[in-house]
Amino acid sequence: MRPALKPGLVPVWRNTDTVQIGIDHRRAIALTGMGLAAGLISLLDGSRDLGQLLAAAGDLGIPAATVHRVLSLLAAGGVLDDQPPDLYRRLPDGLHRRLAPELATAALAHGDSDGGARTLARRQNACVRVAGLNPIGLSAASLLAAAGIGSVVTAGPVATAGPAPALPARGGSHPPPASGGGAPWAAAAPASTSPASATRDRRPPPGSLPAARPGRTPDLVILADSYRRDLPAALLRAGIPHLTASASEAIGVVGPLVVPGRSACLRCLDLARADRDPAWPLILAQLAGGWVGPPACDAILAMAVAAQTAAQALSFVDRGAAATAAVNGTLELFLPGWQWRRRTWLPHPYCLCRRIHPDDPQ
Repeated sequence: MRPALKPGLVPVWRNTDTVQIGIDHRRAIALTGMGLAAGLISLLDGSRDLGQLLAAAGDLGIPAATVHRVLSLLAAGGVLDDQPPDLYRRLPDGLHRRLAPELATAALAHGDSDGGARTLARRQNACVRVAGLNPIGLSAASLLAAAGIGSVVTAGPVATAGPAPALPARGGSHPPPASGGGAPWAAAAPASTSPASATRDRRPPPGSLPAARPGRTPDLVILADSYRRDLPAALLRAGIPHLTASASEAIGVVGPLVVPGRSACLRCLDLARADRDPAWPLILAQLAGGWVGPPACDAILAMAVAAQTAAQALSFVDRGAAATAAVNGTLELFLPGWQWRRRTWLPHPYCLCRRIHPDDPQ
């Protein structure tokens, strides 16, 4: 055990005998009777194991029983971490400093007691692809890279003509693109070195979806601002989770996050809309052809949608589908109110999406 106060919580003294860990009452706890053990607080930085902590506290005249009592109270209050000694060992020092606020936030938000070690491992091992070189897609990619996602790849929108690209099943291999033809996805941009890189849209060779590194299927694909249904359908068949994000007509929409075989897909939403509006299939066909006018999406709306998109993607990577609000739902931002609202979308009874992967848990 390497005891450490949760990063991001500021210790302050309410009086000479009472220390408060954290400022806001929704996070903070206060311990009284700490006058004689005041020096212990400064030792809780994760640099010492329990034996070293007891020795250092003894040098300050703090009995071992007092140390154990304070540690128990801090742990019960949810403000103490047991920081693994190798939490940052494999990270360059610069990346360590850059990711520290991300991990502190995640550990506080989720109540983790490992200093963000599990969150760091999940994010560094994750591969997220962003389809759409527009402000929403590029901003979401940059945010994900800054948050510690190990591989973030951006690519242009799918071409408007020709068959949908074939995708390998999860875990399958990814042949390299033909020489000179380019790839529809940019080379991986590890979060440890730089923000996500971008490349213009190019078509893959038949039957391939180039990966961030050989043999890697993305953990999540973000579809930024597109009404096309060929790529989502291919992702659904391949069993690859995907999240849509768009903004137009001064309305931002994030979701659904589709977990193939387990949650509502985009066709489920189309069928539900067609139930309410029989003209929706005709409207969708026109939207899929592209719109030449400027979208009613200013810089602030685009950034708000990108931030929500990145938040939902991180929630999926960090905690899985069950903790993600965009599963079986859309998060919608209607201007000028600037208030996010969630709309529920359930799997449509006439959609075949849940039969594509019948072995998935329901």
